[in-house]
Amino acid sequence: MNNTESFFTSYRPAIAGTKHMVSAGHYLAAHAGFEILESGGNAIDAGCAAGIALGVLQSELVNVAGVAPIIIYHAESDKVITISGLGTWPKRVDPSIFEKEFSGSIPENLLRTVVPAAPDAWITALELYGTKTFSDVARAAIRFASEGFTMYSLMASLIKDNLTSFQRWDSTAEIYLPDGKPPTVGQLFVQSDLGKSLQYMVDEEHAAKGDRLAGLAAARNAFYRGDIAQAIVKYHKEHGGYLREDDLAEFKVGIEDPIEITYKGTNIYTCGPWCQGPVLQQILKLLEDCNLTSLGHNSPSYVHTLVEATKLAFADRHFYYGDPKFTDVPMEQLLSSEYTNQRKKLIRSNEAWPEMPPAGDPYQNSPYGPRLNDRTGEDGDPAASLDTSYVCVTDQYGNIFSSTPSDVAKDSPVIPGTGLCPSSRGSQSWANPQHPSSIEPGKRPRLTPNPALAIRKNEFAIPFGTPGGDVQVQAMLQCLLNLIEWEMDPQQSVEVPRFGSYSFPDSFEPHAYHPGKLMIESRMSQDTCAELNRLGHRTEFWPEWTWRAGAVCMIHSDLKTGIQTAGADPRRPAYAVGW
Repeated sequence: MNNTESFFTSYRPAIAGTKHMVSAGHYLAAHAGFEILESGGNAIDAGCAAGIALGVLQSELVNVAGVAPIIIYHAESDKVITISGLGTWPKRVDPSIFEKEFSGSIPENLLRTVVPAAPDAWITALELYGTKTFSDVARAAIRFASEGFTMYSLMASLIKDNLTSFQRWDSTAEIYLPDGKPPTVGQLFVQSDLGKSLQYMVDEEHAAKGDRLAGLAAARNAFYRGDIAQAIVKYHKEHGGYLREDDLAEFKVGIEDPIEITYKGTNIYTCGPWCQGPVLQQILKLLEDCNLTSLGHNSPSYVHTLVEATKLAFADRHFYYGDPKFTDVPMEQLLSSEYTNQRKKLIRSNEAWPEMPPAGDPYQNSPYGPRLNDRTGEDGDPAASLDTSYVCVTDQYGNIFSSTPSDVAKDSPVIPGTGLCPSSRGSQSWANPQHPSSIEPGKRPRLTPNPALAIRKNEFAIPFGTPGGDVQVQAMLQCLLNLIEWEMDPQQSVEVPRFGSYSFPDSFEPHAYHPGKLMIESRMSQDTCAELNRLGHRTEFWPEWTWRAGAVCMIHSDLKTGIQTAGADPRRPAYAVGW
């Protein structure tokens, strides 16, 4: 990795060390992970500690009872695995109700709740490759919830900007609107019920007889079968929700092989098409034969090329991606060279697609395929995606952890007495039964959170990810290319100006669609914006720095020297810790 200062001098130093490294969406979560590493834990232990802490420190964006997709590289077995960390629609959900009673929308209430998956995801990771107990990894989160932490600007702003949403349910308002108003920066923010829920899981672990695995099983049962489950189900029964005892008791996250491609000698790993992760790989396949550096970094032609490849991949996402247990997702064909070669012909150097292109036809290897005509274009600014954080960890043993925990607290009620807002990720399904991510009992919504991992054997390994809804993949793409094509260090890679296309239906209900819309941070020039408009993009400026452009965290682990270098995005309160 060449530290190329001619591109950009970062506002923060890249954090470098030789022992272990954590980069996370909140500085206290990074510290929680680092503390576990210092106590002898490995990357999996530390990643779980930081991830659970994010559910407290960013609980308006990440819920302890939300989602948590994970990618792990286990050094001893030289194996990459994924843990789905995504819940299913309840068994008793009636898909027709959304058409009959809500005009084809998925309302902001209990009806969009799917089975909470994050607790099982963390515990499964600990069972497979961890060394610590649930008590060990939850300790920091319990402290931050029970004793409080200092309110910071992003969380305070998001609660204030969504005040009416947080006012809808008394159980939510009691937590997020202390004294009846949004918390202010510098105020101590306490979530005592959430601390009690986590402590209850720890207490059940301590009461279990047996080894570490028996304790982890007891902590899981406390959530999915014990008092927490009973409180969730009771509230759903009383308020028209669908979750029941068997939905929780029988739930188990998926342990799956990753989707894998090679981009110019680097293996890129993502989770499956139940999330948007493989979109990153489709874009990279489309770009692989391009001499990107000859275009000039963030030049109009560079931005145009990346955006047009993104549109093609997102068209396929809209038409094909969904839970593979319910939907035939032709992933092998979508990533094939034959299909990619056909699709890349649709990237025109002198003209932008004015809308989302048609999906491809991977079965016939032709550039055009069928499409879902279920969206019309909309004016106005794209909505801000309130979701998600991220954590990655590398350790001295060579293990790597990458996870994108998520789920907001504003669109469905907190269960009274628990501090938990069970996963409202049903917001990323479609009421349209023709859509590959339609609503069905036992089916997973198509998830935006998508951790990733890049490994060039015997050279480097890079875990990376970000919040940001549909901007996630786009921000991850730009930062990865900054590092491996433009030879920036990780901190430079996450700080340079970014851009994001909205020329496809949004993953979140109501699935708004803004044909041709391209947002760019205003640190990029007016001339660049004008040239992109000439090519046919509908370009507008974000502020110079905006949390809407994501908050990428990444670690570059040099496999030759042992040096680990981390970047943490200053657009949000992300920080890296290591030595």
